[in-house]
Order: sequence, then C-alpha cells, then structure tokens
Amino acid sequence: MRVWLAPFALLLAIGFPCVMRGQNGAPGAAKAPSAPKPATAGTTPDLSGVWRRTRRPPDNKRKYTLYEIALTLTNEEPPMTPWGLEKFKAARPNVGPHAVTLVQTNDPVAQCFPPGVPKIYLVRGAPLEILQAPGRVMMYFEYDHFVREIFTDGRQHTEDLNPTWMGESIGKWEGNTLVVDTIGFNEKTWLDYAGHPHSDQLHLVEHIQRTSHDTLVNDITIEDPEAYTKPWTSHMVFDLKPDWKIEETICEDNVNFSNLQKISESKK
Repeated sequence: MRVWLAPFALLLAIGFPCVMRGQNGAPGAAKAPSAPKPATAGTTPDLSGVWRRTRRPPDNKRKYTLYEIALTLTNEEPPMTPWGLEKFKAARPNVGPHAVTLVQTNDPVAQCFPPGVPKIYLVRGAPLEILQAPGRVMMYFEYDHFVREIFTDGRQHTEDLNPTWMGESIGKWEGNTLVVDTIGFNEKTWLDYAGHPHSDQLHLVEHIQRTSHDTLVNDITIEDPEAYTKPWTSHMVFDLKPDWKIEETICEDNVNFSNLQKISESKK
C-alpha cells in the first residue's frame, strides 16, 4: 500500500513525487543478514529482488535527509570543463541552496521527461526490481515503469548508436560483480537533481555487487570529456525489500507539478 507523506512539502524539497510504504514485519528478534552464496563455475550470481536506496549512512546512527538522498551523486563537486560549468550554471534546480520553484525550474524531470541513468537511482521512495534471465539482466523501475536492459551474452556495443535516454548497457560478470558499461546517451537529462550536466559522450561503468543477502552496492564511474576534466565516482547502497512489489508511479505532465506548486504556495 502506498502512503503519500506531506506531498506538497516533499515536492518542494525534491521536485518529484516521493512515496513511502508500509511493511509487514514479523514479530521477534531480527535475523542477522546472511552473505550471498558465492558464484561457482557455471552459475550466475543472484542480484534479483526489489531494492531501494538505503536510508542510513554507513554509521547507521541517523537517517539520510531528503536533501542528501535526492540532490547529487557525490558530496564533492566534480571537476567541470568550461562547457560543463556553463551548462551547470544555466540549470535551475528545484533542490539545493539555489533552488527555485517547480514553476521556474528547468529540470527535465519536472516536465515528465525520463530521468536517465544514473539520475533514476536518485528518485527517493521509488524502488527498482532486478530480474535475471540467460544473457541479460533487467532493471524494472517503479518510477514511470522505466525498463533498463543490460545484455550479458557477450555482445559488443552497437556501432553508430542512436542516442537514447537510458543509453545502451553491456554487462559482464567478474566473480560476484556485474560490471555494466553504458554509452549512447542523448544530452537531454541531468546526472542528478543539482543539475550536473552531461554530453552525448557520457560513459558510465558500474560495479554492482550483492555484498550480503539484504545489501546491494553500486559503484559508478562517470566519464564525459566534454563536461568533466577527469572521471569521478559515486557510491550507492540499496536495501532488499522482500515484501514489496513494483507499484504504479506515473508522471502525467508538467501541469501536475505546476499546479501542486501553486497550491502549496497558496497554503503558506
């Protein structure tokens, strides 16, 4: 069951619908998570399940704020080229220290365009499900039901790719880690909600590993010589949600965002 929490405040804070879910927790002491079984010859590591980005920093002493979760991929400002810096300064995000209203933002997501990768990982409250089949791994996102197909059948990248929102993803297994190489992006998305740009030269390399039964880690290297002077990285942790299923979250049109903003401002 989906419960909307303070929708107007959350929209102002992060610029998209944010959802929270109830869980059916079993009584009694929690069991310690077990480590995943290592892959053996002829087997493929199991990444399947419904996952959501963790709510707590590594020290587990507090919860992340919505600002920390939704804003950006790294706490350090990535080194931008003059082209990248010009694009970044032109961004009008709906979050962060220079946030504008939803009516004023030029964030493509506020107009219901696809978030792209890796920004789709930042949609707080919207989980993803990983499904595996011979020769491919599928990421099924709850937000707008986007599907990301990662081919693991040994193929190479397509020559003369047509740029797309999600790019073309080719994966391979290195032990228990899925290494995903993605190229072929268009320039129509931001990397995060802070407005960090990218060009059609964007190249992502992800190392995805199930470090325990209930924990998935994704280390992302971002390379784009048009926008950044050197590659930079992001580290993400996801929690397994065994009792969840992918529900429906639809972005209809930018009129919805604008109307919610106006209603929220009228209540101040």
